[in-house]
Amino acid sequence: MAPPQGPRAPLEFGGPLGAAALLLLLPATMFHLLLVARSGPARLLGPPPYLPGLEALWSPQALLLWLTWLGLQAALYLLPARKVAEGQELKDKSRLCYPINGFQALVLTALLVGLGVSAGLPLGTLPEMLLPLAFSATFTAFIFSLFLYVKALVAPASALAPGGNSGNPIYDFFLGRELNPRIYFFDFKYFCELRPGLIGWVVINLALLVQEAELRGSPSLAMWLVNGFQLLYVGDALWHEEAVLTTMDITHDGFGFMLAFGDLAWVPFTYSLQAQFLLYHPQPLGLPMASVICLINGLETISTATGRQLLVSGWWGMVRHPNYLGDLIMALAWSLPCGVSHLLPYFYLLYFTALLVHREARDERQCLQKYGLAWHEYCRRVPYRIVPYVY
Repeated sequence: MAPPQGPRAPLEFGGPLGAAALLLLLPATMFHLLLVARSGPARLLGPPPYLPGLEALWSPQALLLWLTWLGLQAALYLLPARKVAEGQELKDKSRLCYPINGFQALVLTALLVGLGVSAGLPLGTLPEMLLPLAFSATFTAFIFSLFLYVKALVAPASALAPGGNSGNPIYDFFLGRELNPRIYFFDFKYFCELRPGLIGWVVINLALLVQEAELRGSPSLAMWLVNGFQLLYVGDALWHEEAVLTTMDITHDGFGFMLAFGDLAWVPFTYSLQAQFLLYHPQPLGLPMASVICLINGLETISTATGRQLLVSGWWGMVRHPNYLGDLIMALAWSLPCGVSHLLPYFYLLYFTALLVHREARDERQCLQKYGLAWHEYCRRVPYRIVPYVY
């Protein structure tokens, strides 16, 4: 007889029906954005200019390129790390170890790409392959998620995540059953969280910049800003890679389609939307406005706290989640170089607002369980959640 597992976590995302809808809606949204970014009207809310056939989506060369990319990042993950960090304590009181070498992987990738370009690698042709590459990433995410679901069937109860074990296969496939799926010391979730998608996003941005230079003689100031801002973000995330070990993705969520698709497909092909838009819809940007945008992006320096004390001073005394406010300010700065004539480049800001409001609600529930009456007092003293005097 299986050991009792205690009460299950409440269902999220609308339960099994919501999970089934998101399995279709998330990839459809990603492909919609890829299609409209290159269209003339570039309407976020309008229909795509055409529906691509299978011949436009499926490419053995794109699949081979995508698998090669994953293999390269996996090889860089396995290189000796500058540090090995311990994760949070698990149900069985153990702690897993994680290599801190993400920034090293970024630098080595940059060197390899630079060597490839100097040897004649046509990086500027990569934007023409975004559709089949996104299809390959989506296909890989589905297959990988199926592997993770099957693997979790034989995992011990102590290895399962709180939320992805409802008993409904669609819901559990989407949310993820196992908390830290590993083969030996290779941690799949930790690897996917910051490596292939984030570094791939930077490479796609660079390819878009190169193609713009080939088409127009030089990259625009707007394209330089978007590339610079987002490279700074990715570099900072990988330099402080250890901080991800305290996030909800690592400590609470199982590893299923939600995170696998998000990390491998959604991040590189959706987060590069501003650079895609600028390639097909160049925007004039003067130095005064560029300076203002740089100032706005620089405001995203709000520190976060991962300790056990509830801070009620500084930014943390104004809103309960100032790091989320910083993320929204940063998202605005990424979109402003694209001008204000189209809503499409602001999709990231709209999406991230919805994501952070949802995540904030999840944080609130967990903090209430963790801190009890102290959290009620904190909420009384700091009534605003993300934006002071607004929300």
